[in-house]
Amino acid sequence: MSLPMTVPAAGLPARVRIHEVGPRDGLQNEKTAVPTDVKAEFIRRLVAAGLTTVEATSFVHPKWVPQLADAEELFPRVRDLPVRLPVLVPNERGLDRALALGAREVAVFASATESFAKANLNRTVDEALVMFAPTVTRAIEAGLKVRGYLSMCFGDPWEGAVPVEQVVRVTKALADMGCDELSLGDTIGVATPGHVRALLSALNEAGVPTSRLAVHFHDTYGQALANAYAALEHGVTVFDASAGGLGGCPYAKSATGNLATEDLVWMFRGLGIETGVDLAALTDTSVWMAGQLGRPSPSRTVRALSHKES
Repeated sequence: MSLPMTVPAAGLPARVRIHEVGPRDGLQNEKTAVPTDVKAEFIRRLVAAGLTTVEATSFVHPKWVPQLADAEELFPRVRDLPVRLPVLVPNERGLDRALALGAREVAVFASATESFAKANLNRTVDEALVMFAPTVTRAIEAGLKVRGYLSMCFGDPWEGAVPVEQVVRVTKALADMGCDELSLGDTIGVATPGHVRALLSALNEAGVPTSRLAVHFHDTYGQALANAYAALEHGVTVFDASAGGLGGCPYAKSATGNLATEDLVWMFRGLGIETGVDLAALTDTSVWMAGQLGRPSPSRTVRALSHKES
């Protein structure tokens, strides 16, 4: 395919890594149970499309996220794929379950705001950090890579604007705890490019290097790609995205879909930035998954490419 035309921009990274969250964050809010066979096939197709990091599932209590209750059944079906397959672990019990199945990477899920910490974890921000500390320590001792997710970095549905210094404090706590990578989440999609730059700069000034940061944007107000570009200009090279734009957050009703992986890849391709992703194969995967879910993909790129093919 000759489009988009490649026109590089000065000062941008030559290569980025996409952290694909579709099988976990993309599906967790689906009301109808997605069969385990379909989830496993989804992951295999994503890997075949060239994605090198695919978040497989979450070892949370089934009561909290029923869609991911099949983690023990799903993970053994995909764990031998030759890519990074991180899983979410909310506590030591979740870590035990992940370790028993041979997981090599885990992630913990913190909040920058008290309201979301209460809604998501039934704890204060600091109580949640205390809970995560032994989980992160044990995971590191077991030789696992650990990612720290931080939600509500740019706005909170209950508290409104979130002070940058508040986000920096919690991010730095996760960094000091030993998390290899820190994913900054715009859970309700209210970030704008200037806000993204301000937070990234403040984190650098606090001693958290850009090399340890990833960004996770939602497209509620149509700003996700603009925010991703702002992060790219700052030097960020790890971007969370969800194939076909699937997903939201079960604890924040205003959180609409994740940034679509295809839309992100289209932008990177136009900039001449290497992702390793086969856009046609990824689009086919999202069209297939949309068929499994019984509705069209919200990704603009998926719709444009699949319409052109049809």
